[in-house]
Amino acid sequence: MDAEPLFELPGHPGTAAPPAPAEDARRLAAMARAPLDELMHPEWAAALSGVEPQLRHALHTAADDATAGAVVLPPPRDVLRAFREPLSAVRVLIVGQDPYPTPGHAMGLSFSVAADVRPLPRSLANIFRELADDVGASPSTGDLAGWAEQGVLLLNRVLTVRAGESGAHRRAGWEEVTEAAVRAVVGRGLPLVAILWGKDAQAMRPLLGATPVIATAHPSPLSASRGFFGSRPFSRVNELLAEQDTEPIVWA
Repeated sequence: MDAEPLFELPGHPGTAAPPAPAEDARRLAAMARAPLDELMHPEWAAALSGVEPQLRHALHTAADDATAGAVVLPPPRDVLRAFREPLSAVRVLIVGQDPYPTPGHAMGLSFSVAADVRPLPRSLANIFRELADDVGASPSTGDLAGWAEQGVLLLNRVLTVRAGESGAHRRAGWEEVTEAAVRAVVGRGLPLVAILWGKDAQAMRPLLGATPVIATAHPSPLSASRGFFGSRPFSRVNELLAEQDTEPIVWA
């Protein structure tokens, strides 16, 4: 095992070293062997124990790709970042597809990018456009970690990808892991609102039971004008949280 944490937070924006597939392969392989509670919050480790074989298979798949010379995204430290905050703290679920395939963009939270990324990915730029129109918020960077710290689970359906190849790690085991995560969130019986943007995210709807759901088109430039713009998801989330006697999310 590494002497330093496998899932450490990145350093100051812009200081990350260029991707090194051999080193990433070593770290991913080490993660595939590590106890779950060394890789994620203990509450998540307990909740995902039933899909541990699938999670390890997915990590091995990513490690094998890196061993073969592919750049795997996000960096190993961020692959399981969505599970860093406590399961019990989740109040909002936002489901994405798979990580951004552009090196330097993916950082383990759906739709989010590192604070120094410019220009923003187009889907995130459209999210921020709707955010400004809806609640007047204008985040200074594309890093959505502040949302995660308030209980917004920013969960991609698939947690790794090969650079430049969207969907490369679908059916590697991640879908079973993230479906188990959604079941765990719903099964707590605590206040929850789900945002499902696009068909891939909406495939999760049967898992959500009676959870209030905001479902629209994806914020991608290909579909944002077909129901995403004008959908007011952020104010609607806070209204639905208020109905459950829960504090609103500060979206700024």
